[in-house]
Amino acid sequence: MSITDNITRLKSEMDTVNVTLVAVSKTKPVEDLQIAYDAGQRIFGENQVQELMEKYDQLPKDIEWHLIGHLQTNKVKYIAPFIAMIQSVDSLKLLQEINKHALKHNRVIDCLLEVYIADEDTKFGLGFDEVIELLRSEEFAALKNIRIRGLMGIATNTASEKQVKEEFYELDSFFDGLSQAYFKHDDHFDTLSMGMSSDYKIAIEQGSTMVRLGSTIFGERVIKHWKNN
Repeated sequence: MSITDNITRLKSEMDTVNVTLVAVSKTKPVEDLQIAYDAGQRIFGENQVQELMEKYDQLPKDIEWHLIGHLQTNKVKYIAPFIAMIQSVDSLKLLQEINKHALKHNRVIDCLLEVYIADEDTKFGLGFDEVIELLRSEEFAALKNIRIRGLMGIATNTASEKQVKEEFYELDSFFDGLSQAYFKHDDHFDTLSMGMSSDYKIAIEQGSTMVRLGSTIFGERVIKHWKNN
């Protein structure tokens, strides 16, 4: 199926379950993103700052760009003027840096706390206890130019649907607990970003409100060597 057909089908599918679709466009040429845009897609997710900036310069300005890959603190300044959401916040230090640059641009930047749920050493993210420690800290309370919208998690890359389901279930339960304990009067804490092309249907069953799909939209990735992030 074409990119247009895939977008049309997926947007209809997501509307039915009230889930937001993020088109993961890393390594994809601008032409492919334009096709998805023309089909009605407005939220795109990128892993690397350099690639994100190049695409931002070339594509329509009503696109909501999400940074979904690991973000180094020294790269925040480049995306702070325009980024819609940073999904991969994995430390207080990074939050403080985002807050600093958001303030410079008179913005409040939406963020998701990335939680480590996978049984893999290569994944980034905060532990459940680290999230609670962060939210309880005076340093976090002082940040006025970031807004925590929810959580993001990446399940283990495994053929075991049972394991993936359990990991997503744990994150959904944790999200609900945080919502009651720390965000009870905050209507903005509403996003649980779980699920990629290989497991998004399981994620939706387990409570995901946002999925990040790449190959399901654009086809299998062809690796392009962008400049260093």
